Amino acid sequence: MSDPTSIVWFRDDLRVHDNPALHEAVERGGPIVCLYILDEESPRIRPLGGASRWWLHHSLEALADSLGEVGLSLTLRRGPAQAVVDETVDETAASAVFWNRRYGEPERDVDAALKASLRERGLEVTSFQGTLLHEPWAVLTGQGTPYRVFTPFYRACLAQQAPRLPLPAPHDGLHHRRIPSDELSSWRLLPTHPDWAGGLRERWTPGEESARATLSEWLESGGAGDYADEHDLPAEDSTSHLSPHLRFGEVSPFEVWRAVSQRRSGHRSEAEGATSYLRQIIWREFGYHLLFHYPQITTENLRTEFDRFPWQPADDAPLRAWRTGRTGIPLVDAGMRELWTTGYMHNRVRLVTGSFLVKNLRIHWKTGEEWFWDTLVDADPASNALNWQWVAGSGPDAAPYFRVFNPELQATKFDPHGEYVGRWVPERGTDAYPAPLVDLAESRRAALDAYASIR
Repeated sequence: MSDPTSIVWFRDDLRVHDNPALHEAVERGGPIVCLYILDEESPRIRPLGGASRWWLHHSLEALADSLGEVGLSLTLRRGPAQAVVDETVDETAASAVFWNRRYGEPERDVDAALKASLRERGLEVTSFQGTLLHEPWAVLTGQGTPYRVFTPFYRACLAQQAPRLPLPAPHDGLHHRRIPSDELSSWRLLPTHPDWAGGLRERWTPGEESARATLSEWLESGGAGDYADEHDLPAEDSTSHLSPHLRFGEVSPFEVWRAVSQRRSGHRSEAEGATSYLRQIIWREFGYHLLFHYPQITTENLRTEFDRFPWQPADDAPLRAWRTGRTGIPLVDAGMRELWTTGYMHNRVRLVTGSFLVKNLRIHWKTGEEWFWDTLVDADPASNALNWQWVAGSGPDAAPYFRVFNPELQATKFDPHGEYVGRWVPERGTDAYPAPLVDLAESRRAALDAYASIR
């Protein structure tokens, strides 16, 4: 009789609530091995950036605690996923492996090869929908093709069957198979020389417990009611701040969707805010839809005419000024300093800083995408690429190229009292603050001329 041991392979789903792979292992019965693999070796797998590595360290600590509360333990292994899973199966004589699906092409290639090889060995291998409300292959146009424009995609998602209800967390008293595990500290995910993570520690508490508390507190404090009117105002800080928790799967989109949807039956402002917020959840889905169908979105222009765009060299001086918040453009500098200090930037300001890089400095969007990948705690492979291509005008559903997010006009509209800028750029207006790196109007005209040359 085969060993009933099941392996649950955790990836971007570091939680016990609403975790379909874990739920299946519990329902199957028998001992469970909870496995996380730090895979930086499989072909084309992109290593995490510095801020994400900091988050991952603390999220894994939190996951180990959550699993411990229900009688399970977390096994940490490092190496190429195929080899590590095979070794773990051999070590435990497991007869089943479960995981929740990933959607990037390199990850899908790893998972497909592993699923095939394990099934050839006679194992039960099943993957589950735990990261997206709608599978990318399930939302298609009437012609059976992928959506390339957000609004029709949004409407198509709303026309789908309502997302399933979240699954409960497992009860205490489960049986685990304890096997040797790496020490988390040996992975050296945390910065030490220098330790630049002080602002991250002050701003964030990674983990499932924090994620669920953040969602609950945001809703109970009236966050949905304020969202429609205030989510574009960086000084108000009215967003949910769930993005890094969603990125690492510490809370599932099904839980978020259900909790926020229930607010649509409230008073008018709360209903409008909930609807506006849920639209952002579907924007996240759209990013994964594009990543699945157009995997080149992370590195290549989806509008191929941009392959001929005359980008400026990413010279050290202007690029360093942008990265460090020393461009002399207050709203841009405020956003870049918030990013470096906290690992986060308000979404409206992300548009402004991105537009400034690609349209005023005319530096390639990939340079900005790589910096955000390294510095954002919510550096999501789909959303990061989608948002940069949207701002640059090179994506399938792009902002028109002539739409340049003028930092001065954006500050007037969304930070009218200068509270956000004052928080991050206190020396503005003094001799200590640098002169503007470029003339906004002149650099905008140059960008539009450059675009005209490729049309």
